[in-house]
Amino acid sequence: MLSEVLLVSAPGKVILHGEHAVVHGKVALAVALNLRTFLRLQPHSYGKVGLNLPNLGIKRAWDMARLQLLDTSFLERAGNTALTPEQVEKLKEAAGFPEDCTDHERLAVLAFLYLYLSICRSQRALPSLDITVWSELPPGAGLGSSAAYSVCLAAAFLTACEEIPNPLKDGEATGRWTAENLELINKWAFQGERMIHGNPSGVDNAVSTWGGALRYQQGKISSLKRPPALQILLINTKVPRSTKALVAGVRSRLLKFPEIVAPLLTSIDAISLECERVFGEMAAAPTPEHYLVLEELIDMNQHHLNALGVGHASLDQLCQVTMAHGLHSKLTGAGGGGCGITLLRPDLERPEVEATKQALTNCGFDCWETSIGAPGVSMHAAASLDAPVRQALDGL
Repeated sequence: MLSEVLLVSAPGKVILHGEHAVVHGKVALAVALNLRTFLRLQPHSYGKVGLNLPNLGIKRAWDMARLQLLDTSFLERAGNTALTPEQVEKLKEAAGFPEDCTDHERLAVLAFLYLYLSICRSQRALPSLDITVWSELPPGAGLGSSAAYSVCLAAAFLTACEEIPNPLKDGEATGRWTAENLELINKWAFQGERMIHGNPSGVDNAVSTWGGALRYQQGKISSLKRPPALQILLINTKVPRSTKALVAGVRSRLLKFPEIVAPLLTSIDAISLECERVFGEMAAAPTPEHYLVLEELIDMNQHHLNALGVGHASLDQLCQVTMAHGLHSKLTGAGGGGCGITLLRPDLERPEVEATKQALTNCGFDCWETSIGAPGVSMHAAASLDAPVRQALDGL
């Protein structure tokens, strides 16, 4: 067991193109969002394991001696299959939830204990440590915050228990694991996601692990070679929505108007493929023309999503505000509110970007300036983290 403090981060994700069409077997492009979740693992000898999630106001600790006595044999095979309801009950008993526990807290704690007990049981004795996880990602906004959490936990536990080596070299600011080690991190993170979501697609944890851009179609996930790191605005309309209801709405529209909706889905598929092709060209030498094509694809996809019935007045407003500043936006994720993205061309003047952000904030939206195509899960030297991140992890 390593005795040093570990600092890990993993990115969120946005769907660039292909939302809703992906449910019907079409291609979706998911990209890593450079709003990150950060984890600090601090080994100690107090005989406790602690979890601190300042974003959710959760602080819990468990006695090592009590956890050590648990029969965890049911976790033997868990690395490959989902836990049965009986096994989940055993985990809940170990967690010892208070009466007033929220669903958010329950799921976050179950994923933590599951990964801790499963990965660290290879040690002679369960390790005594404190974990703090702090995120720049708003939870429940379809930005992969739970996957980034699971990826950080898996990477930290695997490294601390020396199942994989610490990739950080002396004097380096950040380190990334080898492809083989990332596979293992991703496998465990997917199990963490199962604890939280039941039946996830695996896209969110894969994007958070590998970073960059991924193509997803009918369960097959592949990395795009060297996608461009594009600057974007990410806007949260803060309008709540039900992904399940929106997916069901598209399905019923497809059944009602097959001749109209099926071609829309095929067209969205073509947009994803064209975007992938443009990314391939941009890897060699990006030109202003490439950005114009990306903007056109964004506009076309947004119109198609409106035609599928997953738009919302808040998203229309977002698109109108950014269009007034010469920028192009679309919803990302399920629609019906939620989040949108706006592409920022490299030639944009700073005042224009600031004016757009102000106009969006005036609409009551949350707005972040960030990038997509970000690196996946990484290990950090303490000095390389921004002061606000360090303070959040130190509990200040």
